[in-house]
Amino acid sequence: MSYELPTPAKFTPAQPFSQVVVVQVGMVDKEDLRQQFTEAFEGADYPVNSPMDLVPALPDGPATSFESGDFSMTAMELNSEISGGDSEFPYESVEELVDDLMEGLEDSGHF
Repeated sequence: MSYELPTPAKFTPAQPFSQVVVVQVGMVDKEDLRQQFTEAFEGADYPVNSPMDLVPALPDGPATSFESGDFSMTAMELNSEISGGDSEFPYESVEELVDDLMEGLEDSGHF
């Protein structure tokens, strides 16, 4: 029995780099995660004064899940992981909130 391996795709110089996607299994795509957070939390009524002010904006409430590579966490887990007294509530904008979430996840070694 023999197997034929597929020929690797070839990129021509005329093909723009924006069409090339590289995915590394297991690695967290920080920009994708940032986009997920932004989309999930942008519907909140800012300024938000507590995590409870964010819940109505979440598509699946506290069970809303954020995933990228090996990273997977629900909004409830995210609140527990990040909030340990270091939260900067109130947040005036979604960008400010997402920046703090990303920094907190990085500081806690998630990526």
